[in-house]
Amino acid sequence: MKGIMIQGTASDVGKSLIATALCRILANEGVNVAPFKSQNMSTFSYVTQDGKVISRAQAIQAEAARLEATVWMNPILLKPSNNQHSEVIYLGETIDTVSGLGYREHYYEKGLEAIKKSLERLEKEYEMIVIEGAGSPVEINLNDREIVNMKVAEMADVPVVLVADIDRGGVFASIVGTLELLKPEERQRVKGLVINKFRGDLSLFEDGIHWLEEKTGIPVLGVLPFIENHRIEVEDSLSMDTEITIEKNSADDRFEKLAAEMKRHLKWDLFKEIINQWSRR
Repeated sequence: MKGIMIQGTASDVGKSLIATALCRILANEGVNVAPFKSQNMSTFSYVTQDGKVISRAQAIQAEAARLEATVWMNPILLKPSNNQHSEVIYLGETIDTVSGLGYREHYYEKGLEAIKKSLERLEKEYEMIVIEGAGSPVEINLNDREIVNMKVAEMADVPVVLVADIDRGGVFASIVGTLELLKPEERQRVKGLVINKFRGDLSLFEDGIHWLEEKTGIPVLGVLPFIENHRIEVEDSLSMDTEITIEKNSADDRFEKLAAEMKRHLKWDLFKEIINQWSRR
């Protein structure tokens, strides 16, 4: 499969927004690109044209790619409820309400089946896939049955770009620590780093870029600014339950501005070359 996976050193580092921008950048270059997130935990959902329920974030990414959202873009949605239970929405339909432990014990293999089926479907219909991870890829206590990060990158066989949030501090430790905790075969899949939410004079961070590249051997593909008031709803937060319908082209100007701003701060040719080199192996 030709594509790229955006993973993060933690939750809320900007994976969703970056994936959204990438979908619009690639679509603007004439690429038939689709978004994908294997499993999302969110109370924000979207109903597709055929009545299936998926995460709002992937619906917005599909809109950025100028596509109608489908269930194959987000095969598993977990809607948190009370008492540490979640509603399990599997291929667009509710099938159960379980605890976190119950889900891990009973839905791992079923989840893998849905992901495999979705990836096969997307590969047939699109030239490229932009895949979004969830949380961190090095949650050691959960990684034996994870289906959101490196397991998905392996199934799709795509390279990974690791995103870190400099605004919260500790960006060097978060990147190096994440890479150190990955298995060797997983680390080899990480082909680029992105620093997100940077404020101030970029020249003050040039030494940091050089240090990261020398320490990790992985290129920094961009230092993205802190984009305030982008007005693109991509955050999957545990807030009130909402099902929305996105009006076609309602956010088109915002997608264009976001894509232009991010592309300006990315080493875009190198970004594309990473995707192309991996697919040519």
